Amino acid sequence: MNRSEALQYFLDTAFVAFDQFSHDLRSRRSIIQLFAQSEVPGLERTKAGSRLPVCSYLGSALAEEAIPSTLRNLIEHFKAIEPLLEWRLKSNPAPSASSNFPDGHANAMILGPGGLEDRNDLWLGVTLMAPHVRYPDHDHLPEETYLVLSHGEFKQADTDWFSPGIGGSFYNPPGIKHAMRSLDRPLFAFWALLVDQTHY
Repeated sequence: MNRSEALQYFLDTAFVAFDQFSHDLRSRRSIIQLFAQSEVPGLERTKAGSRLPVCSYLGSALAEEAIPSTLRNLIEHFKAIEPLLEWRLKSNPAPSASSNFPDGHANAMILGPGGLEDRNDLWLGVTLMAPHVRYPDHDHLPEETYLVLSHGEFKQADTDWFSPGIGGSFYNPPGIKHAMRSLDRPLFAFWALLVDQTHY
């Protein structure tokens, strides 16, 4: 099974970026395993994707001047595959979401269920949020590593909100409650989940 050059270039640069900016040893172990599994291509969707109204913020999010030059290559390769992505809303958000959450956010799966490659062994995707939007508290069994390309704040369990900064990365252990919120600018972040197939 062949993989398009655009997707392969994106995955190659995404691995380099996650590997470079992930400092937690658990993140690094997870990322190495996830991208090793991704070397076996899944069934790739080739039809045009679809956008949601909040995607109007995508241009400004990706043009953030403070994004390190080492991540510009990742952004350019993401732009090449973005037209094929299906941007979706999170269904049944928890009450902790802000009132503007339904129209103020979008998620896109790159690898994973309903993604550009539809597969169940790993999830690699992206979240975009308009300014002043709070994502609901949520949790999931797969461990997760974030790579953040914007300003914004994140929360884990009952800890205080923290800001990883542009180019920041952090690790969510399996089952931990977590959330995020945008500030005065759009929030844009990649996330990578290593799925334990015994639970799915």
